[in-house]
Amino acid sequence: MLLCRMGTDNERSDSEMEKMLLIYKSFMARVAKSDEVAAAGSRFLASFQQGLELVRRPALDRSSILLKNIIKANETERLTSYFNAGCIHANDGSQNLTKLRTCVLGLQSLVNTAKTILIELGGLLEDVIRVVEAANEYLLPSQDEDINDRLMREVTIANKEDTASSDSGRAELTDYATMMGIIYSMIKQDSVMQEKIVSALNLKLSSGELETYCTMWSLRPFIDDEIMHQAWSFIP
Repeated sequence: MLLCRMGTDNERSDSEMEKMLLIYKSFMARVAKSDEVAAAGSRFLASFQQGLELVRRPALDRSSILLKNIIKANETERLTSYFNAGCIHANDGSQNLTKLRTCVLGLQSLVNTAKTILIELGGLLEDVIRVVEAANEYLLPSQDEDINDRLMREVTIANKEDTASSDSGRAELTDYATMMGIIYSMIKQDSVMQEKIVSALNLKLSSGELETYCTMWSLRPFIDDEIMHQAWSFIP
């Protein structure tokens, strides 16, 4: 009977691990999508920065001796009009404003996509909580907690009930669950930052402020690269 029970426990453990791996792979696929969205947003933001600098480029200094000599040596009506316009073609201004609007709309669309991905990641975390609950044979009394708090509570319970360490070097259920909770938290913070940056974009932004936004978006300070590398290594 003992052997039969051990066999049943092992089968259940294998089944739970199989479910966990499927959820984890789906989770990481959405993480990869989140990376793509962030990269696309970085390009839009850089394009916005370039367009804004062109829109508010100062007029040429007509007191420059060099500039006066260039105009004098190559004076034509077309060249004079070009310099008078600040070396900007007549339709450049409207084109740059259109470009800025396109960039903002693109960024807003990406922010919405990032929100959708975050919702999907949260749904997968809910699935993980149920897997860990099943492994613990324990149900949480409340579903009103923050999803990460619920997950960490379940992981703590699992670790207390099973203190034996694995000699196989293979990630355990709680390792996958904890990693997903950490990544979810990082991506959530990154998404909040991106949304705030997009909502702050306007034509009055200083060059320094906009440069800071571009740097923060590109660096993704809430995303720990070492943790992400470890997360990908969990996929067998």
